Amino acid sequence: MASQNKLKILNDPIYGFITIPSKQIFDIIEHPYFQRLRRISQMGLSYLVYPGAHHTRFHHALGCVHLMQKAVRLLRYKGVEISNEEAEALEVAILLHDIGHGPFSHAMEHSIVENVEHEEISLLFMQQLNEVFNQSLTLAISIFTGNYPRKFMHQLITSQLDMDRLDYLKRDSFYTGTTEGNINSDRLITMLNVVNDELVIESKAIYSVEKFLVARRLMYWQVYLHKTGIVAEQLLIRVLKRAKELVSEGIECKASKALQFFLTNKITKDNFDTEVLKTFSKLDDYDIILAMKEWIDHDDFVLSHLSRMIINRDLLKVKLKKKKPSEEKIEKHLNAVKTTYNLSSKEAEYFVFTGEISNLAYTREKDNINILHKNGKISDVIKVSDQLNLKALTKTVTKYYICYPKTKD
Repeated sequence: MASQNKLKILNDPIYGFITIPSKQIFDIIEHPYFQRLRRISQMGLSYLVYPGAHHTRFHHALGCVHLMQKAVRLLRYKGVEISNEEAEALEVAILLHDIGHGPFSHAMEHSIVENVEHEEISLLFMQQLNEVFNQSLTLAISIFTGNYPRKFMHQLITSQLDMDRLDYLKRDSFYTGTTEGNINSDRLITMLNVVNDELVIESKAIYSVEKFLVARRLMYWQVYLHKTGIVAEQLLIRVLKRAKELVSEGIECKASKALQFFLTNKITKDNFDTEVLKTFSKLDDYDIILAMKEWIDHDDFVLSHLSRMIINRDLLKVKLKKKKPSEEKIEKHLNAVKTTYNLSSKEAEYFVFTGEISNLAYTREKDNINILHKNGKISDVIKVSDQLNLKALTKTVTKYYICYPKTKD
């Protein structure tokens, strides 16, 4: 059999032609664990708001590798020593940084598994792949976890100006059609440098950094924290919570074998072992969609109604407020639901609920974006910027929401 060409060129709608830089990267991409990301939506249920937002974690991961290649090439050009082994480890780490996401991304962290963050599952996947690839991912894991002594390498993976953010803002902006997130990633990468083993950005790029931070804030309010997206995700969390509740009572809820496992078992950090990981790797958006299509006809009113809401995009009404909704208002909506649908208080809470969302575009406590001046001085971007709005971005803005059924005219 002829050997396969593993140095591929791909066509990406954001960057044009991008290359798979090595045979190892190709082999990791080919692995079923990574191929699963083709079936994991990058933005969860945001396509219910922005019809074009059907891009996947697979797209995003490849885009991040492309940006990492650029960053390594630029830093080497400026005299930063990065060995071939370190360069490949950086590419592997950014390729796999999101591999732990479950179906519809963040919704699963609060439903089928209990308080297990996707970063923790990503690390488990990386450790498992390290076994498959003869310990060749050890350096990548060390950089990913922040244990490698060269701090700037970890900052390229995860910080307030990393390859992850540079890709997802530009990519999500493109697929949603919201131009506010269309940052100049090329210029930001071109202006990167390393001083005292920490990532800095040259002062010539100050306006590009300002644009990046403002874009991030706008994208969160306009896209990631859009009220319709919030209610859709909350409904999905409640669909799975209800299914788990029914299964625990011995009531059948048809689902794929992989989803059935997580509906039947309580999975936490303590028991998320290799076998659980294998089952998790078989789970994707399609399992959830198929299950909800089945559950529309379920005898349980709550499960049936919640599933129908998502599948048919007939969602709850949602209102955003600066203050928490009063207990009286919540009680009023709960009583209306109980009366209308003849539900218990516990069942009614699936249809009437509150929560909060917060937006912090920049934090000065950790991994600051540091500006390198021509005289060698280094300052936090907030101190350097003459853009008064940037100081406001260091404050957390919190909004409160209440969701309840729409009234029929």
